[in-house]
Amino acid sequence: MDHLESGVLVIDFGSQTTLLIARRIRELGVYTEVWSCHDPRVETLPTCRGIILSGGPASVGGPNAPTLAQAVLDSGVPVLGICYGMQLLVEAHGGHLVQGEIREYGRTRVHRPDDAASGVLAHVPEHSFMAWMSHGDAARALPEALEVVAWSAGGAIAALRARDAEVHGVQFHPEVSHTEFGTTMLKTFVFDICAAPSDWTMGNLAEEKIAEIRAKVGDARVICGLSGGVDSTVTAALIARAIGDQLVCILVDTGLMRAGEVEHVSRLFRGQFDVELRVVDAADRFLSALTGVTDPEDKRKRIGHLFIDVFEEAASDLEGVRYLAQGTLYPDVIESESFAGPSAVIKSHHNVGGLPERLPFALLEPLRSLFKDEVRALGRVLNVPETLVGRHPFPGPGLAIRILGEVTVERVAVLREVDRIFIETLHEMGLYDTIWQAFAVLLPIKTVGVMGDARTYEWVAALRAVTSRDGMTADRSLIPIEKLAEIADRITNVVPRVNRVVYDLTSKPPATIEWE
Repeated sequence: MDHLESGVLVIDFGSQTTLLIARRIRELGVYTEVWSCHDPRVETLPTCRGIILSGGPASVGGPNAPTLAQAVLDSGVPVLGICYGMQLLVEAHGGHLVQGEIREYGRTRVHRPDDAASGVLAHVPEHSFMAWMSHGDAARALPEALEVVAWSAGGAIAALRARDAEVHGVQFHPEVSHTEFGTTMLKTFVFDICAAPSDWTMGNLAEEKIAEIRAKVGDARVICGLSGGVDSTVTAALIARAIGDQLVCILVDTGLMRAGEVEHVSRLFRGQFDVELRVVDAADRFLSALTGVTDPEDKRKRIGHLFIDVFEEAASDLEGVRYLAQGTLYPDVIESESFAGPSAVIKSHHNVGGLPERLPFALLEPLRSLFKDEVRALGRVLNVPETLVGRHPFPGPGLAIRILGEVTVERVAVLREVDRIFIETLHEMGLYDTIWQAFAVLLPIKTVGVMGDARTYEWVAALRAVTSRDGMTADRSLIPIEKLAEIADRITNVVPRVNRVVYDLTSKPPATIEWE
């Protein structure tokens, strides 16, 4: 069966949130695929219930800017353009765009006139709401075929629709959680306008992924880099379901793990999965490779290259190993490279940009197009224990990218203890499960303090906690100040090399979640 016949196609023009659009549609139980705007299949579109055009970093009409295939407008199916996608629709209908005249980024108020034909805003209960904008270009004049549905507070056309066709556009991003009623708008488009059925489940996804893995791997063996985090654990569970004992998991103790991590993960994994687990102590090798290194990209690449060496050595006595499995997720991919279109690179990721160009294995990344909460849902379908599924994200490079500046044995030990106190206290306070990700960062600066009437000159630790649905955007977690004070007191009382604790209040954007 071609699932797309009853689903929605998302065409990617390079937005950082393209797969977030797809993810939101999947949450509604509707099958979704993402195709690059450069994919030749776009010129001869398949049967589907609707098409969504993503945003993108280009300016319509600019050098090498992605264009809209005529087949989209000729398809006769409903179309929704988001940000750059809306601007493409304006251009295609003969409208006028201006560059840089109206720039709106972040939360922006949008107003819908009382008498406007509302299109995807039909079920939005308010005539004024907050939306997430990210654009420098804007539609200035619309042709007769299009009509305005809403305006931004800055005077930009915020939403429009065609008068005689199911063609709709919004300048803001309904897919991000910061847009009020964004899910309502997507529901209106998918169900009311596209009439798509809600019959897609995580169980369907699990079955398809298992079948894909079996078809790709055949009788080969696979090694999986296990870290104990949600991503690698669910990856291992999925591959184990597909190929059984053809899978061998390798847990590398890099010396950059959280307190008690190796023992905890080994115990849980061996009690849950019927596959071989090899634990490799390589702490000295990783710490030696990081001696004198301060640049975060250099850290990631050195760690990624050494991981491959360790995996290759650990699997040297295994015959038929052709694949290395990793728990790479879409947010990792989109910050490191374009998934399907011309998106901007934010930083390399250990699972994406930190690997050597020549690998002794082919990569197997079955979660590459998923978001964290989708991975958690998939883990529950695969019966992964909640103690593993519910853990906060932990980066592949470990504490190395939470130590700003040089990574040393002493600094790792200090940060590990600060992180342990922070996380354990959040559990005690009943806050851990209300936070998407929490961690500590050790700063490369010292400050003057006083302990026991004596002067100290020690390091600063920064605490970070964020709320998010997917990691693509995140907001600071507003932990009560009295709770933060208690956490800070515990840290400075227990960790003698830290005499100052600060809290990071920055959202994503403009910051990333991890500091490096």
